[in-house]
Amino acid sequence: MTNKCQWWKQLVLDLGASITFYTIIPLPYVDAFDFQGVARLAPVVGVIVGVILGLFDALMDYLGMAMLTRSALVVCVWIAITGGLHLDGAMDTADGLAVGDPKRRLEVMVDSATGAFGAMAAIALVLLKTVALTDLQESRWLALSAAMGWGRWGQVLAIVRYPYLKPTGKGAFHKQAIRSYRDWLPTLLLLVGLSSLPIVLDRNKLLESAIIVIAGSAIALNVGAWFNHKLGGHTGDTYGAVVEWSEALFLCVLTMIF
Repeated sequence: MTNKCQWWKQLVLDLGASITFYTIIPLPYVDAFDFQGVARLAPVVGVIVGVILGLFDALMDYLGMAMLTRSALVVCVWIAITGGLHLDGAMDTADGLAVGDPKRRLEVMVDSATGAFGAMAAIALVLLKTVALTDLQESRWLALSAAMGWGRWGQVLAIVRYPYLKPTGKGAFHKQAIRSYRDWLPTLLLLVGLSSLPIVLDRNKLLESAIIVIAGSAIALNVGAWFNHKLGGHTGDTYGAVVEWSEALFLCVLTMIF
């Protein structure tokens, strides 16, 4: 019993650390927070934030807000609640990939100034998410939760599978903490369970559940692989880019089934 209580206590502390790291949600400071392995629970944080956004969306719907305006507002709150952390990484990554000389790409990505390609990437991501959400007429809370969960699972997979390109940086400690299937398998099972909710609620929705699982895992896997192909590895910025592009592409796929 004592070991079980300690396990639950540690899980709560780890989740609190992950929420503090990846969002602006205020939590009381706890000295026992260990930020070393926060990425392991990033998909759980994504699901939590997705539920929050779903509740916010439902409230706006109850108040009579139009679909397009509601979707745009949800995306704005989405960026705000995550502190723009991943969007900033996607912008820096776009600026780096725009450089013709592969040897200069990391140097450009470190530069805090946003270039034209970074701005275009941000506009494209916000536009895709807003339009896709507008087209999703039902199960919007599930779409948000699954998108944020699978996007962050893709980040965890990228950390495990690919080399980190810099000796230091804002993502280096993730690589040191996440090394094996034990770090990504539990959250994969969580996301498969979440994605299976349509068939639990309606037995005729087997196809929808299957598409959510296949699309979520395939997009998360391939987006990380694409950035690795372009750069030969990953950085903290590309981890953010994996999250953002996985979320946007996943929502676009969901418009075909909801």
